[in-house]
Amino acid sequence: MSAARDPRPPATESARRLTDAAMQVLYEHGVERSTLADIARAAQIPVGNVYYHFKTKDALISAVLAEHRTYQETVLRELSARPDPRERLKGLVDDWMSHRDAASRRGCPTATLATELGKREDDALALEARVLYVDLLAWIGRQFEALGAAHPRDSALSLVSRYEGMSVLAHVLRDPDVIVRQGEDLSAWLDQC
Repeated sequence: MSAARDPRPPATESARRLTDAAMQVLYEHGVERSTLADIARAAQIPVGNVYYHFKTKDALISAVLAEHRTYQETVLRELSARPDPRERLKGLVDDWMSHRDAASRRGCPTATLATELGKREDDALALEARVLYVDLLAWIGRQFEALGAAHPRDSALSLVSRYEGMSVLAHVLRDPDVIVRQGEDLSAWLDQC
């Protein structure tokens, strides 16, 4: 799903380029292997200028998490406009399937980042990443509740777990068709809910 306009808060062109480059570099190389110099190079900005916008690597990672949150909120807001909760959930599956090529190359971008950050003990960034999933699960749970599911939270966990599992397998097997086939199964499962 694409937003009608850029929902990000106003920022300088350099800060946006750095955030966009960080999203890509962190996704491709991981948090620990990526340096500010790598990100600056990808953004085509002198490394010294990075510190003008982001005092630390963690500040830049926080900006990347904010981009993930903005994207997720935009998708869920657009899906919430649909009158039927089943169609909202199926639309979410369609959105996941639309990213199958990237997921088969590197896995789910949000899960990849959240998993890496989750290895940090008592870390604020790990908490920020966790909140993305808490919010997603809550939204999905509300859709299942509206469908009259006996255990909406469990159904939400099942849906997200199945997506993340198919993303991992698509990545390991380097086969985007895994997401297509499993996404179709998820849609069929939702038709039965």
